[in-house]
Amino acid sequence: GLLEIQHGTGIKVVDKLHRPLNESLSLLIPDVAERLQQLNETRLSIEPDAAAFAAQRATKKQISTLRRIQGQLENAPDNTAAIEADIAAHHAIADASGNLIYRLILDSLAEISVASRLRTIGRIGKKTAIEHHARILDAIERHDSDAAREAMREHIQAAGEDMDLASLKSRKSK
Repeated sequence: GLLEIQHGTGIKVVDKLHRPLNESLSLLIPDVAERLQQLNETRLSIEPDAAAFAAQRATKKQISTLRRIQGQLENAPDNTAAIEADIAAHHAIADASGNLIYRLILDSLAEISVASRLRTIGRIGKKTAIEHHARILDAIERHDSDAAREAMREHIQAAGEDMDLASLKSRKSK
């Protein structure tokens, strides 16, 4: 995942450390709905603490980055742009946590995360994500780790509930 050998051109440095996990998940958990549910459970066990650490450790520059990304989410012209901003916000929170492993885990789950967000943003729009992210950002900005943890927990739980409803609706329409 670090180097790519291209015949005739040489060796190139790449950032594909996340590829083996994404490919393995598709093989190990072929049912998309089950894979997304397990993704949400994993995020629920990781991201609230990442937000709490971000509240403790975020620099002014990192908070400024989070504010800029929040603006991108609020002004996203379509679902694709909203999803990109949503993922960028979660990655920026992981960065602000000061724990590189959080970021590497989220990078590893990024491709499957897009599928999750397509289901939820496609069904309910970006308004809920904007509100949730604003609460998380506010707590980080105030350096309130308990509030950041709780806001992120609520956000991920709500996303899971929205995903469950989208899956149920999809099954009923078949």
